[in-house]
Amino acid sequence: MTHQFDPTSLREYDIRGIVGKTLGPDDARAIGRGFATLLRRAGGHRVAVGRDGRASSPELEAALVEGLTASGVDVTRIGLGPTPMLYYAEAVLEVDGGIQITGSHNPSDYNGFKMVFQHRPFFGEDIQKIGKMAAEGDWDEGEGSVGDADIMDDYVGRLFAGYAGGEYRIGWDAGNGAAGPVVEKLVKLLPGEHHTLYTDVDANFPNHHPDPTEEKNLADLKRLVAEKNLDFGLAFDGDGDRIGAIDGQGRVVWGDQLLSILAVPVLKEAPGSTIIADVKASQMLYDRIAELGGKPLMWKTGHSLIKTKMKETGAPLAGEMSGHIFFAQGYYGYDDALFAAVQLIRALHVAGKSLTEMKDAMPALVNTPEMRFQVDESRKFAIVEEVLDRLEKSGADVNRTDGARVQTEDGWWLLRASNTQDVLVARAESHSQEGLDRLVAHIDEQLAKSGVERGPQAGH
Repeated sequence: MTHQFDPTSLREYDIRGIVGKTLGPDDARAIGRGFATLLRRAGGHRVAVGRDGRASSPELEAALVEGLTASGVDVTRIGLGPTPMLYYAEAVLEVDGGIQITGSHNPSDYNGFKMVFQHRPFFGEDIQKIGKMAAEGDWDEGEGSVGDADIMDDYVGRLFAGYAGGEYRIGWDAGNGAAGPVVEKLVKLLPGEHHTLYTDVDANFPNHHPDPTEEKNLADLKRLVAEKNLDFGLAFDGDGDRIGAIDGQGRVVWGDQLLSILAVPVLKEAPGSTIIADVKASQMLYDRIAELGGKPLMWKTGHSLIKTKMKETGAPLAGEMSGHIFFAQGYYGYDDALFAAVQLIRALHVAGKSLTEMKDAMPALVNTPEMRFQVDESRKFAIVEEVLDRLEKSGADVNRTDGARVQTEDGWWLLRASNTQDVLVARAESHSQEGLDRLVAHIDEQLAKSGVERGPQAGH
């Protein structure tokens, strides 16, 4: 038995595709066979399996479990829930790995698999290995058992254990994603006043797309906060590992701004520790961490890469612009948007200020949203190298952690290749609109020198 995956489905951080086109039950079965074989060869024998609320998830789950057991691994199914609930199961149950079936924040016809292998992220080379083993039919044979574990209440209890004081009036938008049932249980435990939106799991996402980093998806939450005069609002992506937030005035509090608030209690408890953010984060965040006595560390974008760096540096907290926030202080070191929500309530209570006041106190910076430039897959990394070479020859102040992040008197700009799509991603930030225009002109100039023109999809 051998199996060929669609090459587009084997991504850097997970396996993902369009159901019926680039992903189906045969792929799920082959993932199970490969993952189980690798786990057994590493001395493991039991895997937790969870799924999100997509229509295709039960069928993919059945095929995945079939593959895992056929290669001799026992399976504990935890059922429907957010990705961090699977990470929690992998951390606390007697298992050696975990797989969540989820399409994350992609449209409803997508689905995929996020994996944990013996308490570490499974990505990059690991995923390519699953593809290679399938092509060669290099799978162990065996007969594993299947059982079920109902852990949602335990998980909610663990989230609530992170709560410390403060009664707030909060709006919660689960976007019909897999976090909905957890949000409903959690708000019953939290003091204060809570109003929820779209907590019923619906594979069609009838109200809005479940991606809280796009401001248009926060329109209903803004309306709720305004109508009920709430303190702030929280939103989650389709599988509950990314958080979005708005203050009492309806202004978005972006991922790096949330991290600057969450860093305060963390650094009080662990003075001088390292806090990690990705290369897309504002300079304001790095300055704020330093001001609080922490060691800011700029690292590569990507949840698996950040988790790996956290383990290496012993960082208690890390985050990405995209709303993935990772806690190792008093938690398990993975990205959990529901835990981040509870920790945000705690951080505001510790600070004794509202989210609106915290947002007001942040330096007034102007920045671009992510600008995306479609390029040929074979050229995307090469273009970034060409840009880096030209910049270094010109004596520019460049950080090469993940692409090119260039510091100038006007602020900074970033150009990096996406790990998951055939695009270059750019971003810029300045103290003034004039400064921002100059930074964007630098990006355009460098791209033009490498033969890339700003397309209509680039946005501004």
